[in-house]
Amino acid sequence: MRRDVFQAIADPTRRAILVLIASQAMTPNALADHFDTTRQAVSKHLRILTECELVNPAPAGRESYYHLNADRMKIIDQWLSQFKSMWEDRFSELDNLLSTIKSTPK
Repeated sequence: MRRDVFQAIADPTRRAILVLIASQAMTPNALADHFDTTRQAVSKHLRILTECELVNPAPAGRESYYHLNADRMKIIDQWLSQFKSMWEDRFSELDNLLSTIKSTPK
């Protein structure tokens, strides 16, 4: 089953895993040390992230190290970019309003 990237990042634990893996590849055991949960629960989150291709496992001996797939994160960035101009426009309008209020004599 192919999962949607947005389903994967909807969970706060999976977002935290992505943040941890972004700085360095980690094993499920190393990741589990950062959470108040079992290694099996972390493995389930990693399976979902792998299905979405947000992380890639790299076997190394008896362990697998999970790496962030930054290219796949571009889907999220592209979706968010449609809102960026809207936010920038609203902030500009707010700046203009605040400037007008500041310059108005009391």
